[in-house]
Amino acid sequence: MQISGVTIGFPMPVSLLAKAVRAGFPSPADDFIEEEIDLQRLLIVNRPATFLVRVAGDSMILARLFDGDLAIVDRSLTPRTGDIVVVDIDGERSFKVWKRQGPRITLHFANPRFPEFQLSSDAVIEVWGVVSGSVCARRRCE
Repeated sequence: MQISGVTIGFPMPVSLLAKAVRAGFPSPADDFIEEEIDLQRLLIVNRPATFLVRVAGDSMILARLFDGDLAIVDRSLTPRTGDIVVVDIDGERSFKVWKRQGPRITLHFANPRFPEFQLSSDAVIEVWGVVSGSVCARRRCE
């Protein structure tokens, strides 16, 4: 797992189409540009507490975090049930799904091919941060 700080420079506006594009049956597309958005402002809320973490492996595929993706991790957020977190468990860092059931916290993989994740009763757990977004390159360069 690689961790990188987020460097924010000048705003980098990207054009946003005025009409959403359907993900189902096709409809006539509208190429009218509504506005520009800044992806940095959209994806990063608390810059000093935000890091990019490269995903390694396939334990989080149902959470749509794939090998090679960049997870946007905010260390200032408090985890809520269903959040993806970066946790240190006995000194080993990994992604897990956070679930709270009353006072009990459980951590889970997001891949049915993995066995249920079991924490030992004496495990030392530290939440490193909460995944607030991700960047997935649909067409990766080789």
